[in-house]
Amino acid sequence: MRKQESEEATRNVNMETVTSDQSHITILDDIKSSKSPAVINYGASWCGVCSQTFPVFQELSNSFKRIKFVYADIDECPETTLHIRYTPTFQFYRDGEKVDEMFGAGEERLHDRLWLLS
Repeated sequence: MRKQESEEATRNVNMETVTSDQSHITILDDIKSSKSPAVINYGASWCGVCSQTFPVFQELSNSFKRIKFVYADIDECPETTLHIRYTPTFQFYRDGEKVDEMFGAGEERLHDRLWLLS
């Protein structure tokens, strides 16, 4: 494995990716039953702001190891993300319940919310 591939592999250790409506349902069920803190980043491949925010989200997943990080592309799970009106949208969960939501970019705002969640 090349160094770059190795760095990418370790960068995403604390992040899951939603690949379908069914995987989105499964991840939400896991979040609700585990009671562990979690954050879901709802984005889209065509969204420029999402593309800029995603690397920050990845890096923050390394800083907040106790929080489960999830990325969901709304085009990959269209049926279960109909409620998402803006990308990116971040939803924060504690004890199985959604406790906060953030719309748009903002590294400092995202960091602060994650700090409060942890």
